[in-house]
Amino acid sequence: MRLVGPSGEQVGIVPLAKALELAQEYDLDLVEVAANARPPVCKLMDYGKFKYESAMKAREARKNQAHTVIKEMKLRPKIDPHDYDTKKGHVVRFLKQGDKVKITIMFRGREQSRPELGFRLLQRLAEDVQELGFIESNPKQDGRNMIMVLGPHKKKTEAMAEAREAQAARKADAKANPGKSQNAAEEELSEAPAEAPAEAPAEA
Repeated sequence: MRLVGPSGEQVGIVPLAKALELAQEYDLDLVEVAANARPPVCKLMDYGKFKYESAMKAREARKNQAHTVIKEMKLRPKIDPHDYDTKKGHVVRFLKQGDKVKITIMFRGREQSRPELGFRLLQRLAEDVQELGFIESNPKQDGRNMIMVLGPHKKKTEAMAEAREAQAARKADAKANPGKSQNAAEEELSEAPAEAPAEAPAEA
C-alpha cells in the first residue's frame, strides 16, 4: 500500500505489517483513504478526531445554509398612510434578512375597474425600498389581485452573517458596559434580523 504520514507526508509503498507497526508506534489509526487506487492509499491519523472535525464542519455548513424564503404582504389600493408605513416596514425587514417579498394588491368591488391604483401603489413601494431590493417580477393582474415580487440586493447568506456579527458585537458591548441594564441589552439584541419563520400574510 501507499502510506501517507500523519502530517500528510509521503512515507512510500510499504507492506501492511510495516504500516500497522508505524500506526502503533505513532499511536494512530491506519485508515484506507483510496481503496480503488493501485496500490491502495492509507493514512496514519486519529480517526476519532477526524470524525469529530468532519461532523463539526458539516454542522457549520448546515448552519450557514441559506433557504430561499418568499414572504407575502397584502395591501389594499386605498391603504391608509399609517398602514402603508407599517407594511413598508415589514417589507424592509424581510429584504434586510435576504428574503424575497411577494406584494399582493387586493381589489374589491368597484376597485377592480381601477387597476392603475394598484399599479401606482406597487411602483411607489418599489421606489421606497429600492436601496434594499429590486423588482424581480413586474406587477401583473391575477384575477382580483395584482402581484409583484421584490428580490433583495443582499444574498441570504450575507444577511445571516451580518446578523450574527451584529449580535456578537452587541453581546460584547453589553459585557464591556456592565452598567447597562439587562433590559436595554435584550432590546438591542432583539433588533438584529433573524431567520424567523414566515409570517402570516397581513391584510390592510
